Amino acid sequence: MSPSPLRAVLVGAGGIADAVHMPSIHEIGPEELIVDSVVEIDDDRRAAFAARWGIPHHTASLEEALARRPDLVILCTPPSLHRQQVIACLEAGVTVWCEKPPALSLADYDAMTAGERDGGPWAPIVFQQRYGSGARHARGLLASGALGRPLLAHCQTTWFRGEDYFAQPWRGSFSGDGGLIMALGIHQIDLMLMLLGEWEEISAQVARRLRDIETDDVATAWVRFADGTLATIANSAVSPAQTSRIRLDTEKATVELSHLYGYDNDDWRYTPAPGASEELIASWANHLPNERSTHTPQLRRLVADLRAGRRPEASGEDGRHALELVTALYKSALTGETVSRGSIGPGDPFYTALNGGIGIGTEHA
Repeated sequence: MSPSPLRAVLVGAGGIADAVHMPSIHEIGPEELIVDSVVEIDDDRRAAFAARWGIPHHTASLEEALARRPDLVILCTPPSLHRQQVIACLEAGVTVWCEKPPALSLADYDAMTAGERDGGPWAPIVFQQRYGSGARHARGLLASGALGRPLLAHCQTTWFRGEDYFAQPWRGSFSGDGGLIMALGIHQIDLMLMLLGEWEEISAQVARRLRDIETDDVATAWVRFADGTLATIANSAVSPAQTSRIRLDTEKATVELSHLYGYDNDDWRYTPAPGASEELIASWANHLPNERSTHTPQLRRLVADLRAGRRPEASGEDGRHALELVTALYKSALTGETVSRGSIGPGDPFYTALNGGIGIGTEHA
């Protein structure tokens, strides 16, 4: 007899829930996961969403939805609400899958995840770029040594967001979406960390060049990893030719990924170093079934983890890595210091606020 499907609550009936999460849930199938209720404070939007997707229950109260004892909460609300809502879910004993940015500060993230337990519940973050089959294949090659040592890397998220995007008052603010790197760049940064592992120090610059917002709209940084690999980061919200890009130069190859919001196996390119044998090059072929880097593969693995009672990836310390690097990037840019991993903790103003209370002005451009 097949196990019963897991029951989920979807919190926030906005665009990402409608365009991304519900299609992913339907792709996984009702034998694995069903949405039992939707939580949304806008009465009309909530009722229309529930009717459109055939969701049996809808409410404006997260507490009421948690009382139905779901197996999973999927959080699609603005980042400023994540701390309070994640804590409520964990206190109710329910695992919560939280959209990025996970939190607006390391202090918020640590408070959110304090309620995680070894046997669950957990609070994994939506970091879907690390779950495509192309990334899993590349990570396997790097871990096995088939590509040799990583030497140099580049992580790029250069997108375009017009005035209409920033018309919502919470966008482009440190108290709203956390700024350029938190709102747009964190996915590629998480993918870079998944491929290269622990970083050691970062030096960065940020600037507000075009948009009338509180935060930056362009940013650059260099990062040194624990194994000596050097990496650059480039982020932008004002680039007409949009791209998301990862490049890794290793002893035996250059690995390149170029896409926009998601990739397939064919978007990864391996260029061998001169003298590489045909046998070595053939060993790099990706024979994994193509799995695009959408929310679906991460959600599928999350469902499997919940059934097995094991901690999901992108929860706890694993979910914190990208946020720590982003925080260190802002601290470096706004203080002029090179910032080391693990150095931002309680008592540091950047622990409780991404910008440490420092405004982005022309002196940092």
